[in-house]
Amino acid sequence: MRLRINTPLLVVVHEDIDSLRAEDASGSFGILPGHAPFVTSLAISIVSWRRGGAEHFCALRGGVLRVSETSAIDIATREAVTGDHLETLDSDVLARFHSQANIERVEHVETMRLQFNAIRHMVSRLKPRADIGEFR
Repeated sequence: MRLRINTPLLVVVHEDIDSLRAEDASGSFGILPGHAPFVTSLAISIVSWRRGGAEHFCALRGGVLRVSETSAIDIATREAVTGDHLETLDSDVLARFHSQANIERVEHVETMRLQFNAIRHMVSRLKPRADIGEFR
């Protein structure tokens, strides 16, 4: 199988692998050669794969995983960090990814609040014209 992990700016991993483990909203799953084609949305998590006898890891900031008919695995993500030490990726990188996601969520909520206030203000300024029943 061929694994390719892409960010918007970089191809992080592009190599032949024997197996892969990943995580989506339904939980952890594995992919072996001959897996059926499918697409899933990945959670903020660590993807692991085996090549030969060695295991490799990559922390992902969410993303999309696609298995093609030829068992090629493509992962598109916003940010990816590879490493050979699972503990470091788990404690440092995933914590940073979760923190960034929380900050973005708060910023999104604040942006929506400001937009709704602007719309509410514009609507309050609209006054119907009594003679024709329209707004001006």
